[in-house]
Amino acid sequence: MSAKVAELPETSAPSPGAFLEAFSNLADEGAEGIVCVALSSKLSATYQAAVLGAESIADRIEVRVVDSLFATMAQGLVALAAAEAAEAGGDVEAVAAAAASVRQRVRLYGALASLDNLRKGGRLGSAQALLGGLLDIKPVLEIRDGVLELESRPRTRSRSFERLATKVREAGELDRIAVVHAAASDVDSFVGLLATLLPRDRISVGWLGPVVGTHVGRGTVAVAAQRRVR
Repeated sequence: MSAKVAELPETSAPSPGAFLEAFSNLADEGAEGIVCVALSSKLSATYQAAVLGAESIADRIEVRVVDSLFATMAQGLVALAAAEAAEAGGDVEAVAAAAASVRQRVRLYGALASLDNLRKGGRLGSAQALLGGLLDIKPVLEIRDGVLELESRPRTRSRSFERLATKVREAGELDRIAVVHAAASDVDSFVGLLATLLPRDRISVGWLGPVVGTHVGRGTVAVAAQRRVR
């Protein structure tokens, strides 16, 4: 049985020194260049820390830091595009460009069980002023231009899932779908709503990490969708 707490666990961005150490280790291992795909700069200080770490090692190895403008598996889809470009033989510039290109074709939406954790953490962007009267809804959120925003205000869990599926469907033809959740017992019912969009083996399902999970709360289901190149 879970219990509500008055204060959330604290989270913090990695330090510039942590990035410098990681970049240095990669250089020691023989990397010719590094592309780092960071959490949205509008949600965290992680991007700026990575930039400072990159500047500290610029005389030794080229490091390009890409602001994903996303979090969780939407950031992961951007990183996958970068990895594929690297495997294809791309240099640092080509790999960073691939990440930036895919970033424009990714969408991220989430259905929360409640707004309680976001209210405590103050992470809802311009929708913050609406929180007072909306704590009873099952909100759908999206990351838009790097910022977490309220997308719609369904009153039931089933309608929030239907809204998520509709937003994914409206994205157009898709290359990838990734679903992540925070101990949501009903995640399979949501995945079932996506069955007409992509074969099940092309829809990955995993867990939200502890940092994002802390801020969005138990029961959250999020979906990242990557549009196909037209």
